[in-house]
Amino acid sequence: EGIKITDWSKWEDPFRLTMDAYWKYQAEKEKKLYAIFDAFAQNNGQMNISDPRYLNAIKVFLTAVTPLEYQAYQGYSHVGRQFSGIGARIACQMQSIDELRHVQTQVHAMSHYNKFFNGFQDWSHMHDRVWYLSVPKSFFEDARAAGPFEFLLAISFSFEYVLTNLLFVPFMSGAAYNGDMATVTFGFSSQSDEARHMTLGLEVIKFLLEQHEDNVPIVQQWIDKWFWRGTRLLSVVGMMMDYMLPNKVMSWKEAWEVYFEQAGGALFKDLARYGIRMPKYSEVIEKEKEHISHQAWWIFYNFGHAAGFHTWIPSDEELDWLSAKYPDTFDKYYRPRWEMAKKMEAEGKRFYSSGLPQLCQVCQVPMTFTDMEKPDEITYRQSQYKGERYHTCSDGCRDIFEHGPEKYIQAWLPVHQ
Repeated sequence: EGIKITDWSKWEDPFRLTMDAYWKYQAEKEKKLYAIFDAFAQNNGQMNISDPRYLNAIKVFLTAVTPLEYQAYQGYSHVGRQFSGIGARIACQMQSIDELRHVQTQVHAMSHYNKFFNGFQDWSHMHDRVWYLSVPKSFFEDARAAGPFEFLLAISFSFEYVLTNLLFVPFMSGAAYNGDMATVTFGFSSQSDEARHMTLGLEVIKFLLEQHEDNVPIVQQWIDKWFWRGTRLLSVVGMMMDYMLPNKVMSWKEAWEVYFEQAGGALFKDLARYGIRMPKYSEVIEKEKEHISHQAWWIFYNFGHAAGFHTWIPSDEELDWLSAKYPDTFDKYYRPRWEMAKKMEAEGKRFYSSGLPQLCQVCQVPMTFTDMEKPDEITYRQSQYKGERYHTCSDGCRDIFEHGPEKYIQAWLPVHQ
């Protein structure tokens, strides 16, 4: 990987937690968590959710996010064995156990719904087979196929520290607001682990940058790559927040501004003293916050016949909420689409795209997101390698492909290219 380590003793465990203390701490959390799960089941908690449509968001979470927790468990178990320093090895061991716990608690929390509703029982098989789930799957397979230091930066820093709050805090607040106390409880129980993981992420980057100046350009390239890949993955979360929660807490745009632009912006200002700048294309992501959730839901509405959950046209009240949250873009670009879809559906001509969409060679999102400078034009990039042409969804993904094409030409794409 090119990383230079001069002194492993400089690795600091920010929590200084012994394994004995760790077991006791986690056991206490488990007792409280499963008491709430039992109470939720005994009181028929499934009857208290705000609207049956909410269950579709849980199906997406179970099929897209829960398997990633298991991949994280495997990844940390593996990379922990690659380090010479005892501090890094113990940190990876603890996080791998945390991630396995998250898989178990998420499955247990949602298993109650499996008794009453369909679509929950086959989540692991769906993760390996359904076209849109190749987006999260490819993210972690890319990270696990990298070297140990890149894996730590990809998951511990870029995802856990910079981006994970965008998943757990707004969405779990949405679960609470929609009456799903089992899901919100495992979410915030996990978030207490995530706080430790975020601190590990900060220690990882601090350690690498302070070990040798030659590490700086390598770390910057990894930050650019994994920030872009992470934001592509989180487009699904934006869609869930803006469209799939019947009772909405905040918009994706608001969540992005709070958890990245404010918190993440302050972080990168602090890292500037090491020579680290804001991730490449962060200005593109800042513009995408106005568009990405609407475009993602429109994709799934068009391909609803091939999705493992229901899709629908937003109600008039929901359209008004979106107009208020996105005053500069929604009425101009997206309300007309939904008005057209509503008219077609009323005439018995509900629109479906035939077949399945082409996927990006790198992030594997459908190639239907638009240019943020020209939101009515689809972004389409291509690269030539060894006489073959490869398609990517953005400048960010094209850069990643061209930096390591041998890795991405082997990408498993569930949709014919």
